[in-house]
Amino acid sequence: MKKEKNYWFDLENKVVVITGGAGLLGLEHGEAINHCGGVAIIADLDLKAAENVAHKIGGKSVGYHLDVTNQESIDNLLKDLVNKYGKVDSLINNAAINPVVSDKGLDKTRFEDVTLLNLQKELDVNLLGAVLCSKTFGTHFAKNGSGTIVNISSELAILGPDQRLYKQKGLKDNEQPVKPVGYSIAKAGLIGLTKYLATYWPEQGVRANAICPGGVEVNQSQEFLDEITKRIPMARMAKPHEYQALVAFLCSQASSYLTGAVISADGGRSVW
Repeated sequence: MKKEKNYWFDLENKVVVITGGAGLLGLEHGEAINHCGGVAIIADLDLKAAENVAHKIGGKSVGYHLDVTNQESIDNLLKDLVNKYGKVDSLINNAAINPVVSDKGLDKTRFEDVTLLNLQKELDVNLLGAVLCSKTFGTHFAKNGSGTIVNISSELAILGPDQRLYKQKGLKDNEQPVKPVGYSIAKAGLIGLTKYLATYWPEQGVRANAICPGGVEVNQSQEFLDEITKRIPMARMAKPHEYQALVAFLCSQASSYLTGAVISADGGRSVW
């Protein structure tokens, strides 16, 4: 089917960097950018995986290596892209470590067991990496007079995790698996970063917004799905593609008067 140009969400030849592009939603974000005519830069620590995702997306998509915790790696990516395309237009801070609480639970995830080493690793990727990327690409945007930053936060930035969802029969309370604290801290920090950036470069044409997506349905147990859907007004988790239009909107001029916004896209879960 021939793709029709969408003038509202027009990203024709816009270069959009997606950090953590080989992760769960990297493909979806990249497809959204590609569909609107943009160049999706799939940037990930795993270069081969990034290239595979870019190949699946097709169009002008390209995979690149990026370590969001390494300033030199970020600088090199910007330099390479400017050399190839002349500029970068948007940054999607998507890279994240998201510990999945499986049926077997997680080792050392309870708050009593938090270590500085594990916490630092999560914060380095989930929050500080976004700060470094925003500094580097945001400076480039400001010099060019325009640019957009989209921070992929989480519903857990505005809600406390409901640990009852992970409870396992037969385990003592102090042995129950839980969603660890690092994820909540980092995702809440992205909201603070968004508001800071929105007031830092507005006169230079740089906009920053955040999305707080709900959980995506990807092979969770039926027991978990039954429990979590009771807590969502729409009575289901998100499908992977359901954030695409929102990402394209925030990267495009369709959202030209939107900055500092924190958009909940969680099926209504944060309403209750």
